[in-house]
Amino acid sequence: MTDQAVDTSGPAEAAGTVTADEPSGATPPRFFGRERELKDLQADIGRAGLDTLAGRKAARARVLLIAGRPGSGRTALAAELARRLAGDHPDGVYRIALTEPGGERVPGERTARELLDQLGVTAPPGADEDELSGMVREAFAARRALILLDDAVDAEQVDPLLPDNPDCLVVATSTGPLTGIPGVRPCTVGGLEAGPAVRLLADAVGQVRITVDPRAAETLAEECGGQPAALTLVAGWLAARPGASVADVTKQLREVPEDTDQPLAVRPLARALRLVHASLPPATARTLRLLALAPAGLADAHTASALAGCSVSVARGVLEEFVRLGLLRTNGADRPQYEVPGCLAPLLRALMDELDRPGEIQLARARMLERTVRQLQSCRAVTEPEGSPARRKLAGLPRSLRFPSPEAAAEWLRMRQPALLASARLAVRDGGLDTLARRLVAALVRALAVHRGTEEAAPELYGLHGLVLDVAERRSLPREKAAALLNLADLDARTGRTEEALARYRAALDAGREAKDLYATGRAMESVAGAHAELGDFSRASDWYGRALAQRLTHGERADAARLYGRLGAVHTYQGRYGEALRNWRAAAAGHRRLGDPAAQARALSEAARVQEYAGRPQESLQTCREAVDLARGAGDVRLQAALELRLADTLDRLGDPAAARLHRATADRLLGDAGMAYETSGTSSET
Repeated sequence: MTDQAVDTSGPAEAAGTVTADEPSGATPPRFFGRERELKDLQADIGRAGLDTLAGRKAARARVLLIAGRPGSGRTALAAELARRLAGDHPDGVYRIALTEPGGERVPGERTARELLDQLGVTAPPGADEDELSGMVREAFAARRALILLDDAVDAEQVDPLLPDNPDCLVVATSTGPLTGIPGVRPCTVGGLEAGPAVRLLADAVGQVRITVDPRAAETLAEECGGQPAALTLVAGWLAARPGASVADVTKQLREVPEDTDQPLAVRPLARALRLVHASLPPATARTLRLLALAPAGLADAHTASALAGCSVSVARGVLEEFVRLGLLRTNGADRPQYEVPGCLAPLLRALMDELDRPGEIQLARARMLERTVRQLQSCRAVTEPEGSPARRKLAGLPRSLRFPSPEAAAEWLRMRQPALLASARLAVRDGGLDTLARRLVAALVRALAVHRGTEEAAPELYGLHGLVLDVAERRSLPREKAAALLNLADLDARTGRTEEALARYRAALDAGREAKDLYATGRAMESVAGAHAELGDFSRASDWYGRALAQRLTHGERADAARLYGRLGAVHTYQGRYGEALRNWRAAAAGHRRLGDPAAQARALSEAARVQEYAGRPQESLQTCREAVDLARGAGDVRLQAALELRLADTLDRLGDPAAARLHRATADRLLGDAGMAYETSGTSSET
């Protein structure tokens, strides 16, 4: 429930300032009042805490806490404090929200990863909260930075993110105290005083209407409890009605019944929202309520269009009207994105639950997810070649769903990524839209892979494969479960968590067998073997490669069988079982020969020559290597031929024929030119 800064262009909560994560193009907000609180907070930085009373320097970053109810302006105050202190922290200001717009706490793993992303530190996919928190502390160890942790639920959320560096400063906002962190003195904020509250109103509606009846303005501020968020909504209502007076809106606000289900401190904001909501046309009011479904509180014109069931152009106009009314904030980009203020999100949800039928809500959510799937498909299709089936399908989509270029699609994906990931999480959590959820996750995986690459997007892909696994287990879908486990295990293996990968590969094998999925079982057996090999257990590795090979041979999968013969040959070589290794490499070569792949056949023979040399049979190794050279030459693979010429040269040196060795090295140089590159015989792959 992140509080938002109020500016004269009409967003949402308390007066405040632009911070490090303010969207590009946003209008800098105006800040009103809170000078005493700012002075106290700045003075608190230099005060001795419990850990420094003995004269020792604090071992960790100092924590300043701003406590207040949603709508009180706590986030705006924190942002203004960060702006004023930014000069003392040359390594930057970093802001993270610790609570979802719906009120759920953000998992620690995600907050740590978001901080690392802002720092430009690559975090391994699948890393747990402890590992990521350690990386955060390490990243801030040599920095002089300010970290704004917004809307903390408790000390357990804040403590893992505190740098072990007294040169850093942490500013946290919360509803109450953070018991458990020493030396924290909460700065509690309530409503604005009369002067700043009236100035906020005047800034939004003009000084004239305030000057005409200053007492009414003060009364209105009291009626709003001095809450900046409530004052902003009332000011937006007034600004949209030039003929209305301050007394008029005060009277209407008093007539709005209090929502006794809300905490006492939130009721002024709830009444202000109901006033604005009641003044809207029914269709517009319904759109406002349904924005409670916007993932991560972020919407664009397509989101609003799908939720409301209206055109994109109509939805865009409605969203701009909400900005003018102070209900939303926008980034002002060419493809604008709108943010639902965290303090308003639970109130909108309460209105939606009260006034909209569950079936209508579920239908709106389904429309939003379906639209997101189509946008992601378009985002990926625009990268395909002209004339491809994907581009032909793209041409049939409405113009509003198409991207003019791959660059525009990539920028949309970058900007909307937080909302897209939140959409996937919410769709899976919903449980009633699992088919849509699976399509959404699949489309998002493909879009991320094509625009960012699987390596760069690995952390996001790891989370998405985990969501697929959740749905597959809930719906008892063994085929999807096997695929998700294989993808997760691959990412584990790539980041060195081989034991975890092995466990997942075994689970994938069980799921593949349950689904009678030959591809999944074969792939899982091969991956189990690879994990055992990585762990140095070559006996088990050869056993599992043998099982995978038997399945491939049974089903006539000759290319995979030839490759697996090579894997077996490599494992037997590591074990020193040169007879078995040689038989498997020759079988691999024979398989590639039958497939008409002379380059792969040459690589297999090259490895057979290596084994012969290890076994003390240099003459046989020389002959086999010559066969491989002839095949590489016939295949036109210059790089492979050069590598094999160098291997021949090394073998001839060991056989006492340096003159012949020099000839083969000269041949390699001639093939590749004098590029200064060192071609090692290890350049020939053992994974044929």
